[in-house]
Amino acid sequence: MNRTSPAPVLSTREHWRTALTQRMQQRQADGLMRQRLLREGLCTPDQSLNGQPLISFCSNDYLGLAAHPDVIAAFQQAANEYGVGSGASHMVTGHCRIHQQLEEALAEFTGRDKTLLFSTGYMANMGVINALADEQTLILQDELNHASLLDGGWLSRGKSRRYAHSDLAALEQQLIAAEGPCLIVSDGVFSMDGDIAPMQGLITLAQQYQAGLMIDDAHGIG
Repeated sequence: MNRTSPAPVLSTREHWRTALTQRMQQRQADGLMRQRLLREGLCTPDQSLNGQPLISFCSNDYLGLAAHPDVIAAFQQAANEYGVGSGASHMVTGHCRIHQQLEEALAEFTGRDKTLLFSTGYMANMGVINALADEQTLILQDELNHASLLDGGWLSRGKSRRYAHSDLAALEQQLIAAEGPCLIVSDGVFSMDGDIAPMQGLITLAQQYQAGLMIDDAHGIG
């Protein structure tokens, strides 16, 4: 009497290792496996990547401040005076004086009553969208918005939808069909294409349909 051997049972660790290996192999086959480039030196147009001299066209240091000697000197002075860590968030260990001075200077520069600084633009978009939206909010995003805006919408637990790039008619159709509160989210200047959002049209639609409007101007300010 022939007996069929039972199929081998993978352990949990073996299962995940196999699944991850298959996913990585598929990403490699699809050309989606990203590789980091080793950069040396300052953030300038002339770069050394993996030991090869290249000209960088992908930096967002538009004003050349990352390698400006005055900015570097200010960082050095601040590190000598304040160190390189606060020990915890400013709600725990205190709000740094120069941090407050920078927020006040930015408020004056932008003509606002107050500003609030985040450690990165990504964290700013996470925090702002989560503060403005909840589970009942319909978040309408330009389809070419930066990934941090899209992630902020998804993580806010709101209902995220995308409209055709800079298409005010398509956006208005979604506003007409919407039920409940809406938040329109767009880049001001789109980082990959360099085009500018139709700001006046977005403002008009937000006012007409009583929607919120959030603009990420990371690539336009200054």
